[in-house]
Amino acid sequence: MVSLTIGRSYLQECSIDDDKMLKIYKQIGINVRNARKSKNISQLALSLAIGHKAVGTVSMAELCIQNKHFNIEHLIKIADVLEISVCDFFRDTNLTI
Repeated sequence: MVSLTIGRSYLQECSIDDDKMLKIYKQIGINVRNARKSKNISQLALSLAIGHKAVGTVSMAELCIQNKHFNIEHLIKIADVLEISVCDFFRDTNLTI
């Protein structure tokens, strides 16, 4: 691990590489899917509720295919619609929240 010096602050270099980020995206997709299913909401209904006209974004991001994943805006809107905390989507990602 490399440390960086910026002014008087010492920062460690980010340890999250592309493979780890992909695992995080996949786990977030699983967590969104589980939360959606627990509320008996279809992908289409969720897509429409967050302002999308088709199911593609939610469908592909839940599965993390074709390099599609949820962004922070998606997660905040989905949490609002499902009436849950956005933090729930980060469970089991091994990130400190």
